[in-house]
Amino acid sequence: MFEVETYLRRLGFTEAPAPTAETLRLLHKRHLMSLAYDSSHFIKSFTGFRNVVDIDVDDTFRAIVVEGAGGVCHDLSGLFRRLLTELGYDVSILAASQRWPNGQFGPDFEHTFGCVRLDGETWLVDVGFAGPSYLEPLRMTDEVQHQFGCSYRLTADGAHHVLERRAATGDWRSVYRFELTARAVSDWDSPRDSAAEQIVRDSLFAGTALRGRATDNGQLVLTGRRLLTVENGHETVRTLIDKAEFERVVKDILAGTGNG
Repeated sequence: MFEVETYLRRLGFTEAPAPTAETLRLLHKRHLMSLAYDSSHFIKSFTGFRNVVDIDVDDTFRAIVVEGAGGVCHDLSGLFRRLLTELGYDVSILAASQRWPNGQFGPDFEHTFGCVRLDGETWLVDVGFAGPSYLEPLRMTDEVQHQFGCSYRLTADGAHHVLERRAATGDWRSVYRFELTARAVSDWDSPRDSAAEQIVRDSLFAGTALRGRATDNGQLVLTGRRLLTVENGHETVRTLIDKAEFERVVKDILAGTGNG
């Protein structure tokens, strides 16, 4: 059963905080550090396109917050949305398409995250993206925003906003694009039979697990055996060939969920 108090304790809060921008920042980062992204269970249980965004909140809460499983975007974002709502935030669902390795964007409803409207400002909140991405909420603004050695900006692409990220060295890279339009869970009801979604389906069944968790100053992102480590904006990539080392890294990533 979903319990705000249990959820908050998992994130290091001893009592329900006031719904302020500072609280939102703390909740967001602690969530990314405490509850890991882990697609391995989703890959095993995926049976076709359906409304995966319409999660059973109680079952998902028990599995992830209480029992320590990892989750994917709709699991983690759905739980966080419920928590923010219970704490008094004005939160809504957004849909996004991720930038794929070939430079193209995926289908518009490929990723789900959220936004919070607070004190006249709109904040992007996303605790369900494996990374690398933002650790703290981002304001909807034309200004470049800086977090832990990385920079973020929002650019225009027709009707879409494009979230771009730049590490301490290197160029700007797109993370995903989205429309600032509040969605309903029912928007994911109908299958979208397109070539793009067939690619998503194929990639899921390929069985490459994606795992990620934030650290105090960066992120760990493990795609198959390819490990991306971000520390204060500096990125290193290496392939984990040794089985024992690979298992240690998986354990380290999932340690934030209580599986370590």
